[in-house]
Amino acid sequence: MLNPQTIAIIKSTAPILAEHGETLTRHFYKRMFSHNPEVAPFFNAAHQKAGKQQRALAGAITAYAANIDNLEALGGAVELIAQKHASLTIRADQYPIVGENLLASIREVLGEGATDAVINAWAEAYSLLADILIIREKQIYAENARKTGGWEGFKPFRIQRKERESSTITSFYLFPADGVPLPDFKPGQYLTVRVPAAEGQTTMRNYSLSDSPGKEWFRISVKREPAAEVNAPAGYVSNLLHDSMEVGDTLEVAPPCGEFFLDTHERSARPLVLLAGGVGVTPILCILQAALEAKPDREIVFIHGSLNEEAHAFRKSVDALAQKHSGLKAFYRYSDPAKPGITRSGNVSTGFIDEAVIGSLASVPDADYYFCGPEPFMAGVYQALKKNGVPSAQIHFEFFGPLQNLEKKAVA
Repeated sequence: MLNPQTIAIIKSTAPILAEHGETLTRHFYKRMFSHNPEVAPFFNAAHQKAGKQQRALAGAITAYAANIDNLEALGGAVELIAQKHASLTIRADQYPIVGENLLASIREVLGEGATDAVINAWAEAYSLLADILIIREKQIYAENARKTGGWEGFKPFRIQRKERESSTITSFYLFPADGVPLPDFKPGQYLTVRVPAAEGQTTMRNYSLSDSPGKEWFRISVKREPAAEVNAPAGYVSNLLHDSMEVGDTLEVAPPCGEFFLDTHERSARPLVLLAGGVGVTPILCILQAALEAKPDREIVFIHGSLNEEAHAFRKSVDALAQKHSGLKAFYRYSDPAKPGITRSGNVSTGFIDEAVIGSLASVPDADYYFCGPEPFMAGVYQALKKNGVPSAQIHFEFFGPLQNLEKKAVA
């Protein structure tokens, strides 16, 4: 554990980091990729360009500094990071690279404010956090390898089916090339896919599993990602999968990971409200299927928001489930106006999944709420649930970023 003097120094830097955190993290990533280019394949270049990773890291560093004397408050965030690292096969010997570049960046960005005492305190604090993560990630690797059919690292999977789900989303059915039956996973978790990139490098992406456990395949459903901004490249991996990967081709895949998943034990009888925005439906659909397989008469409200009918994925699948299970009520919202000749009625409406919709359709007593989607959608849902008095223990979401972003932003 850290001594009181180190804790005091770290907490004293929290306000500075809150103010200059993104400047620090932008400098850190630029420095690390320059000095240690071998770690670049572990990072999403599109997220780097858009600043998402920098903002997420800035929030994490600030939260760590503010809670350095109460690390139990960061338990959820630590688990999220450990699962993410394990999905990318981060190893213990890579932590010193991050630490060296982070400490150098603190000194270079803060200048005179980065005294030897500050640098030494942050070196201790980073070492403590690294040890916590390394231990937890080692456990995750071992857990994945111990499962029946489990493995560690990447192994080849063959695409046996490729199905178009909407104008932008395609599903890939992945079968292990070695023919070994697949391990179980928790509904809501994700896979990591590794593909070749430029100059002999590789790059990795996480994709949620969109079919329930117990199948002969893993299914991922990938949205073709357009350019994030003018003159920016389109999503490299998603476009590679859509345009170049066909039935019979092979992908490298790491075991399922993730801390967002359906609780199938303690609260298996509690009603569910499942909310999805766009391609965020992929883990939510997996959760829906698994929940109904475990308890066919479970009371479930499913609400999916999409741009329009063409962009809406899995409607036929959800409608079929609703016809089979009387406890499932499905509702769809489209943000685009209806095209001429299309009538929306019944469980289909126009608009966003906003507070009014949640209040009218999703106010289910004593329910567990699971949601996933774009950040503005996530923020709107989170705020609406908190405003309606839903206990934090019954709110579950997948979001790789500071919780403050959900508390501050609203549906756009």
